Amino acid sequence: MTGAPAAPDTIMAVTAVTVRVPAKVNLQLAVGPLRADGYHDLVNVFHAVSLFDEVTAEPADELTVTVRGESVEGVPVGEDNLAARAARLLAERIGARPDVALTIHKTIPVAGGMAGGSADAAAALVACARLWDASGVRLADLAADLGSDVPFALLGGTAIGTGRGEVLTPVPVGGRFHWVFALADGGLSTPAVYAECDRLREAAGQRVGPPRRSQALLDALERGDAEALGAALANDLQPAALSLRPSLRRTLQAGREGGALGALVSGSGPTCAFLARSAGHAAELAAALSEAGLVRAAVSAHGPVPGATVVAGG
Repeated sequence: MTGAPAAPDTIMAVTAVTVRVPAKVNLQLAVGPLRADGYHDLVNVFHAVSLFDEVTAEPADELTVTVRGESVEGVPVGEDNLAARAARLLAERIGARPDVALTIHKTIPVAGGMAGGSADAAAALVACARLWDASGVRLADLAADLGSDVPFALLGGTAIGTGRGEVLTPVPVGGRFHWVFALADGGLSTPAVYAECDRLREAAGQRVGPPRRSQALLDALERGDAEALGAALANDLQPAALSLRPSLRRTLQAGREGGALGALVSGSGPTCAFLARSAGHAAELAAALSEAGLVRAAVSAHGPVPGATVVAGG
């Protein structure tokens, strides 16, 4: 699983390394019943899109985290930061101190249901592995220990996640898809949305079976059929997100009225995702949503795109 551990305190960093990592949208998020360990079994069709964070790792006397970008006030910079946890986990694996300065440049919405924190953790793993010459370590194993969405941020593209989302199977995609993401003020707590999902199901007396993949969605992806994909988008967490943030209904309706082929809450929300007909339509829809005054901002992107990638240094 790993190469020979380095002796403690012998990490030799020679340069800074910058890694670019994408956001994700969940094209299908099927949520099974609550498990004994507090997780849910999932069928989670991840799709990486061209909204990116960048994480730079540089040699330092101790582990520090600096976060830059818009609306980053709620991002922790201490031990709770997931990128910092990634650096510590990798350093522990190779037997060294996590002496690194991490600088996170954020574009992915914070607490927006697009796995920005998980993306930063994946980027930190890749950057520190390059900085510390930890080429013998299987980063995917560490990623799964850090969180359910972190392995996909390493992989990118489009993939089905099963288990709690960390067991990945790449999915063939026959073309490029164009998206608009409506960014809300504030965030939604992922644990709170899952808890609300469980509460709503219990209140409705709903019996929940094992999650199942949508063959219609997978076929649409393979054909590159945007219209069929839009019709197949599904998110079992959407009712819970709408229960906690009712204003999202107006955002989803505005996107549909703007001609979106499909509309859904991304992951646990509150970001709303809209599938457009083309790049031009995406630009028009983003402008219309911004002008409607329902959202903090609306941005266009495309997918699929690669996972965590070194763009400078190393």
